[in-house]
Amino acid sequence: MEGVSLSEAGRDQARQLAACLAGRSIAAVVSSPLERARQTAEPIAAAVGLEVAIDPGLNEIDFGAWTGQAFRDLDGLPEWDAWNSFRSTARCPGGETMLQAQGRALATVSRLREAHQDGEVVLVGHQDVLKAVLAHFLAVPLDLLQRIALDPARRAVVTLLPADVRVDGLNLPPYIPA
Repeated sequence: MEGVSLSEAGRDQARQLAACLAGRSIAAVVSSPLERARQTAEPIAAAVGLEVAIDPGLNEIDFGAWTGQAFRDLDGLPEWDAWNSFRSTARCPGGETMLQAQGRALATVSRLREAHQDGEVVLVGHQDVLKAVLAHFLAVPLDLLQRIALDPARRAVVTLLPADVRVDGLNLPPYIPA
């Protein structure tokens, strides 16, 4: 939700990611509009000499009535259990489905692919939204989304080819081995 910023550990992780990507030929750094994502993207963009572009397609899932609630408060609710079992069809009360979140994020990826056909783009967003994009490229059903690991401040590397896609790495640490 809005107003949640990175902890000092999170800011340190963002600096590590920036150091990892410094010197690469990055065409764009694109972030969710939420504060913690922007705070992650800013050092990365600075390290590669760019400004952060904000794209609402990378925004967190609209959790509707669940926004700001602790998992322990949702535990045991039938809607919460359905959300965690059937991501492909469950809807957050007053919010969106995982399929809707995936669709908007993939629309962003498609626009960025057109705008930067030969360039490397860094996307900074939220775990489940980014995992939904990866699920699409890996042909993993949304109901199995939790099988994809993407921890905070970790990287996934996806190469969009003219007629295909290649997932080159998942849940990679913030460094690139020499």
